[in-house]
Amino acid sequence: MSQVKRVRGGQLLAQALHEKGIEHVFTLAGGFCNPALEGFMECQIPVINCPHEQVAGHLADGHARLTRRPTVCLVGPEGFANAVPSIMEAWGERSPVIFVTGSSTLRRSGAGGFKEIDDVAIAAPLTKYSASITDGERIGEFVDRAYKIALSGYPGPVHLSVPVDIMFSSFDAAAGGEERPFQRAHRPAAKAWPDPDELEPLLARIARASRPVLIGGHGVWWSGAEAQLEAAGRELHIPVFNIPYHQKLLGEDCAAYMGLADIHQYPPSAFALHESDVAIMVGGRLDNQMNFGNPPLFPESTALVCVNGSHDELELNRAADNLLLSDPAAFLDALRTLKTRGQWTLDRAWFDLNRDKRRAWVEQTLAELEADSGEKIHPLQLSLDVQAALGENDWLVFDGGNTHFWSEIAVNVAGWQGRKLAGILHPGAFSMLGVGVSFAVSAKNRHPDANVVLISGDGAFLSGGLSIEVAFQENRPIVVVIDNNGGLDCISQQQERLFDSGRHFATDFRDIPFHTMFEGLGGHGELVERREQLGPALQRALASGKTACLNVKAKGVISPIVLATTNKRDKASIE
Repeated sequence: MSQVKRVRGGQLLAQALHEKGIEHVFTLAGGFCNPALEGFMECQIPVINCPHEQVAGHLADGHARLTRRPTVCLVGPEGFANAVPSIMEAWGERSPVIFVTGSSTLRRSGAGGFKEIDDVAIAAPLTKYSASITDGERIGEFVDRAYKIALSGYPGPVHLSVPVDIMFSSFDAAAGGEERPFQRAHRPAAKAWPDPDELEPLLARIARASRPVLIGGHGVWWSGAEAQLEAAGRELHIPVFNIPYHQKLLGEDCAAYMGLADIHQYPPSAFALHESDVAIMVGGRLDNQMNFGNPPLFPESTALVCVNGSHDELELNRAADNLLLSDPAAFLDALRTLKTRGQWTLDRAWFDLNRDKRRAWVEQTLAELEADSGEKIHPLQLSLDVQAALGENDWLVFDGGNTHFWSEIAVNVAGWQGRKLAGILHPGAFSMLGVGVSFAVSAKNRHPDANVVLISGDGAFLSGGLSIEVAFQENRPIVVVIDNNGGLDCISQQQERLFDSGRHFATDFRDIPFHTMFEGLGGHGELVERREQLGPALQRALASGKTACLNVKAKGVISPIVLATTNKRDKASIE
């Protein structure tokens, strides 16, 4: 009689995730998680050990954004508390990360067990699903449920808590396999198909528009529908905008792409939205970024249409004039049929007018930049010069407050000039500082032959710079360009306009030699004090083959969106 094979609960967890096709696990290895780590080793799933649990979460998030597939962040109970900020960042971008906590013993739950924390309750408002596995025989079931929830409808992070007694206890290696579903491999998520009775009247309304605009949200990215968005804009001559902060959908060099739907970072969007007769927001939310669908961002005269792939999104978009439950790709394909059906008569006049507005804005922006004087480099110029060194297969990441906002402006300007990049990563809806290094390492991990450059504010780097060790450890060389203005400039600039004294307070840093930090870790570092030094220094950094830092002495210049936060007349569109 053959003996039944027994394995630890952590190994069952690893097997269940392996069955789903999980490619990477990010962790800070801890005793509570050792059985799972043994399982990942046996399943040959690569595990990246990180210097901090928040770093592990951001790396998992970055990997999920790039692959559009779930990844795993594994932490211990106290590490879960460290990982909470990364859960929030993933929640803001709806990134399908599976956060797994090796938690305190189930047998003594509620009695003050070793490192006991109510991780399930803490994670609940920041995830689509948060649960504790209370029976080792059901580990596969819980993983299957969490995985499918992470991808279904509107994707997002999920959380599983695995008590240490279940993690270490032994179970039948085939536990749970006798129940359906017998096959638990990855399957594409179900998508919502538009109701023809709702779709056709909406298409007829859009077909009558003379000044339509398309606004893409990150639902387009998770649907894999960015090609359809570009085609709809190009074929139907509809200007396309991107919701601020969220996943970049189209390259800035795309003819149909105009810029962010943000009246501060891209002022021509104010003209487009104010003059539009139909605004079609696909895969986005009427949150604070979109002024909750209200004037002055969306005039009362504009018909506001929201198309979303889940009921949850539609409920958040109740302010829209027209709502449609539909996968973004399915709707955009249907929208494009208006032309083949002979129902689309719009000419290029409105489209070309918006392109003219973009051209004029680019010319004005460059003229103002050229007129700027001073020894230190302007943050907008910094970002433009960095992009000039990159090719169409390279990745750009940015992180920070003013640094982030100036870089958003720079990619639009450079895109109009024909600059092509493979992709862009940046903080999501919460504008969290410190994600840049992790996202840059994620891009390099997925595209090892590409150059990956991060432009980070000094405050942002101080928030998450410890994650640079992963680049050295995993031999994933990236270049970090630090916009060093000596403090939390985004905040100090606001203070100087808000405080009666006209001064700033508690926002300054000492003169930090970031470049020597990289040299000490075994990388390449240079101090850049003038603009003419930047280009050659960047070429040397890229050629070094090492993880590198350019410590750039930059000018503190308030960005348009930060300036708007101190202007009560503009606050309604950003708060």
